[in-house]
Amino acid sequence: MKRTSIGEFEEIVLLITALLEEDAYGVTITQEIEKQTGRIVGFNTVHTTLQRLEEKGLIASKMGGATAERGGRRKRYFRITALGSRTLRELKELREKIWKVLPAKVIGLSGN
Repeated sequence: MKRTSIGEFEEIVLLITALLEEDAYGVTITQEIEKQTGRIVGFNTVHTTLQRLEEKGLIASKMGGATAERGGRRKRYFRITALGSRTLRELKELREKIWKVLPAKVIGLSGN
């Protein structure tokens, strides 16, 4: 089976979406990315990435109910799909495989 290719930021958004489970929508995903990575990211950047991930079938979305706090507007909630979960597992396995064969001295882990 062909592996789905995603970039680093797409991977982070996908991981955070999985982490947030039922509370994953644009604002919470943006805030959690900033909390977990220390990176300041724009909501529009996250929104565009969520759209790309949905087009690739890695996440799915549904509209929540309207809330007074949002002036009656509804939130779009995201969840990771089976393909998204499989893609994250494959990426994790690939990274672990490479880390296992990477000579420690190359990145200064051996103290030499």
